[in-house]
Amino acid sequence: MNSKNISRISSELSIPDKNVKAVVSLLDEGATIPFISRYRKEATGSLDEVAVANISDLFEKLKELDKRRETVLKSIDEQGKLDDGLRKRIDAAETMRQLEDLYLPYKPKRKTKGQAAIQKGLEPLAYKIFAQKCDPVQEAQAFVSAAKGVESVDDALAGARDIIAEKIAENTVSREAVRSLFERKALIESKPTKAAQADENKDKASKFRDWFDWREPAKKAAGHRILALFRGERDKFLKVSIRPEEAEGLDILHRKLVRSNSAASKQVELAATDSYKRLLAPQMETELRGMLLEKADTEAINIFAANLREILLAPPLGGKRVLALDPGFRTGAKLVCLDAQGTLLHNETIYPVTSEGKKKEAARIVRSLVEKYDIEAVAIGNGTAGRETEQFVKELDLDSSIQVIMVNESGASVYSASEIAREEFPDYDITVRGAVSIGRRLMDPLAELVKIDPKSIGVGQYQHDVDQKGLAESLGRVVESCVNMVGVELNTASARLLQSVSGLGPVLAANVIKFREENGPFSSRKELLKVPRLGPKAFEQCAGFLRIRGAKNPLDGTAVHPERYKAVAGIAKDLGADVADLIKSSELRAKINLEDYVSEDLGLPTLKDIMKELEKPGRDPRKQFEAVKFDDSVKEVSDLREGMILNGIVTNVTAFGAFVDIGVHQDGLVHISRMADDFVRDPATVVHPGQALKVKVLDVDIQRKRISLSMRQSDM
Repeated sequence: MNSKNISRISSELSIPDKNVKAVVSLLDEGATIPFISRYRKEATGSLDEVAVANISDLFEKLKELDKRRETVLKSIDEQGKLDDGLRKRIDAAETMRQLEDLYLPYKPKRKTKGQAAIQKGLEPLAYKIFAQKCDPVQEAQAFVSAAKGVESVDDALAGARDIIAEKIAENTVSREAVRSLFERKALIESKPTKAAQADENKDKASKFRDWFDWREPAKKAAGHRILALFRGERDKFLKVSIRPEEAEGLDILHRKLVRSNSAASKQVELAATDSYKRLLAPQMETELRGMLLEKADTEAINIFAANLREILLAPPLGGKRVLALDPGFRTGAKLVCLDAQGTLLHNETIYPVTSEGKKKEAARIVRSLVEKYDIEAVAIGNGTAGRETEQFVKELDLDSSIQVIMVNESGASVYSASEIAREEFPDYDITVRGAVSIGRRLMDPLAELVKIDPKSIGVGQYQHDVDQKGLAESLGRVVESCVNMVGVELNTASARLLQSVSGLGPVLAANVIKFREENGPFSSRKELLKVPRLGPKAFEQCAGFLRIRGAKNPLDGTAVHPERYKAVAGIAKDLGADVADLIKSSELRAKINLEDYVSEDLGLPTLKDIMKELEKPGRDPRKQFEAVKFDDSVKEVSDLREGMILNGIVTNVTAFGAFVDIGVHQDGLVHISRMADDFVRDPATVVHPGQALKVKVLDVDIQRKRISLSMRQSDM
């Protein structure tokens, strides 16, 4: 463990060294972020998941830096050019950029103009000219050689300038000066390409119309604008440049390098100009593009992760008997009936929004199935024909206790065609699987949505443009966090849900399912140790997040970790009771003085967590479910009128605002400027996906499929 890196993490994150060291040690031992934050609070100083994840990310970043540092040192040493001074500068480099700048002069390259000039023997001339104390023409005459390919004095001077230009571009001081200029004063400018103006591309290019004459300081550019501009460039509809005024860049180099008005200084000025235009400016633009893209990626990924967390932790309806409908016009609505555990009991297709005769038959079928399966709720996908199907169900006058709920079906079709769906329902087609997914999503969004690639759930911005590896890692971490926060019922969980539990993964999850199928339901957490390949370490990581309702030991149904069972039993014994009594009786718990049970490995943070669990064993941290009712008179975009006040559900939050479902098959946008009467810097501080709210219709552009909405009270 690198103590220097520990100290740096401690300093950057303002976390005590000992806590950073504890987290890094636990991570190296294979502990997961949810496990560390939940069950190792004494060691970490009660750091939450965000802090633990930040330590993990920074530690990995520093390890990569150290690995690259070793490669650089080895490369320079093999060239015989590594002296003590250079080694110290390389060892002191704190960022990858600093390290690469130091390595640049020694980095193997393709043949350059400067290298070609060096091979012609012109390097001594270049040094003499750069010193600016000679007559360059006179000095150059000695280097003219037809044999070496230097045909004239002009050839010699040109070669010397090529060498000087590259030396300038590789000099850390020059690079930092130009880099600073780019970071401070670069302008992003975009123009339409010829392709964008071609008649055959006008429709495709129209979405980039806002950027056809765009100019703004790069340092102020919002991440979503960066991604939009880069996408337009990639699609060949925009030409984008990111540079400061060229005169400023040239002035910086000339002031630093040109010492007089001598002939030699004129040569240096020419070389500096060439260095800036041909080498430094393109290099710094590329570097700045990378920095802007990284910043935009981070912003977009963070927004996606925050949205995904809200979607996954959406309130569950719970274990209710559900009739689910995946609507359609011509193809009809696929209907399924599910029991309280989500088991498929019945499926068929009805046609509620075609002819009157088929509508009557559909009504008869639904009423019959509602009675037969004692249905408690109806789930309707919010896609094509969703509002019409909802209206049909409401007109059936079912028992008032039966809730009729629109369900966001984003990603249901992806699940339907997935390997997971085929394994769950090998004898049914994708239409049945989709309807089942809609029903189960209402009952428990988390348990169902973990089966879908998070990118297909329909939240975030420019998710296909950002760093896919970084996106996958971030979203995977969110899924793991949500699953472990809620906890998983061991005897009913799917393999996909189990594999997100701390310490399991796909192989062990499959082994758990197989063991359960072969041996029946687990009666205790301890039985997990009988699962093939699930050893003590995996058990330690996963056991606290798994629940067994009705187990002989009531702690098996809570978030209390098995490693603390003995402590809980000891507390109960001291009160003359058993663990079950301790859970049932608040009076008994009130008698406990936690300070009496603090030991070397059991501190107050864990004891307090245990007491919270005993108060509400196995509690679900998610909010209570509430249905949102859309306006029955508004079903299509054409039904909208400016000034309407409508109920809506937030479907997606971006850096520039929030998209809201108002029941017309096309989400409207509440721009950040219309989210509140006060200034809003970050939409996520005002709304979150799944949130119900009231909005006002400001504008409807049917041709561009754009609906502008407002949440501002002053607009209502």
